[in-house]
Order: sequence, then structure tokens, then C-alpha cells
Amino acid sequence: MRYIINGDSGNKRLVLAHGAGAGMDSEFMDFVAEGVAQQGVEVVRFEFPYMQQRRITGKKRPPDKQAVLLQSWREILADLGGSEKLVIGGKSMGGRMASVVAAQQPVKGLVCLGYPFHPARKPESLRTEHLPAIKCSTLFVQGERDALGNKLEVAEYDLPPTVEWCWLPDGDHDFKPRVRSGHTHLENLNAAVKRVAEFVRCC
Repeated sequence: MRYIINGDSGNKRLVLAHGAGAGMDSEFMDFVAEGVAQQGVEVVRFEFPYMQQRRITGKKRPPDKQAVLLQSWREILADLGGSEKLVIGGKSMGGRMASVVAAQQPVKGLVCLGYPFHPARKPESLRTEHLPAIKCSTLFVQGERDALGNKLEVAEYDLPPTVEWCWLPDGDHDFKPRVRSGHTHLENLNAAVKRVAEFVRCC
């Protein structure tokens, strides 16, 4: 399995999966992985099979079925020596699949960057049923106006007490705020990187 490693090998390691529409070397994933690595955490990134095929053929493909995505997670964790000593997570879909893994087997911690709590414009279709089964410390980094789960909506959810939050001011699903908010995308990305690195170092 092809993957990218940022930072030096050590006791603190974060494994990140990409979102549905972009690969492990997207601008977002590069910024987060490189930024967290600069703060003393080794970051490992990998790609799901459908994204690997997209690189080979150049054709866009829909994400694999959940069973395939979860198997990819299990394979990368096995390659890295097991899940118990690893913090896992990812962007959007990648973080959601990591959360399913965390509900099924022991991991050191979980980081979700823009968790898709529901599909766009379908707030009634929640993707939270497995979250109460997660026992490890969990960090959700979320834009305040994320169309897949904004701050007002999420406040109503029944989530485990182990959950920590990093709310990014006026951020959308990619943490980008509106110009009139007075905040910038770079500020939000830097805040996300800082909080993720702090979380992993404390796990």
C-alpha cells in the first residue's frame, strides 16, 4: 500500500485518511500533515483503492463501499504494527471511516477533520449511530457553519463524553470562512493544525 510519511518516527504517530473527492496529497491534506509533523508528530497518509485507481486511469471514480474502506484501514494499521499505539483520523469521509474503526477496535485516539455528521441538506440522516461505542479520546475539528454538521446542529447530538471540540470561526466543510467574517482560511487551518498536534501529543 502506498503512503506518505511526514516527520520523524517516534512515540507520537497520527494516521490520516483523505476525503471522498481528493487524494492524500491534496492541498488540504498536505497543509495539515506537514504542519502537524513540524510540531513533533509523525503523520502517515494513505489512499483508498478507488483513489489509487483514479491515479492509474486518470478517471474519477466514486468511493469504495464501506467494507472496502474499512479493510483498507485495517491493512494500513496492521502494516504500522497495530492500532493500540496509534491516533487515527482523516478528512470528512476518511475521518468517518476512522471513527468506525475506533468503535470496533482499540486505538490511542481519534481525530476527525470536518466530520460529515449528515449528507448536505439532509440533517435528518445522521451518521452518528456508532459514535457512542468509541472509548478513546476523540477530537472533532469542525467549521462553525459546516454544511454537513454545523455548530448549532451538533449541539443537539448525543455524543460520548470523551469528545473534544475545535470549532473554527465561520468555517465551512474545508474550514474556509466568509470574507465578511473577519477571519481567514489560513488562520483557521493553522488553528486546526495546532489543536491536532496538541491533541496527539497528549494522547
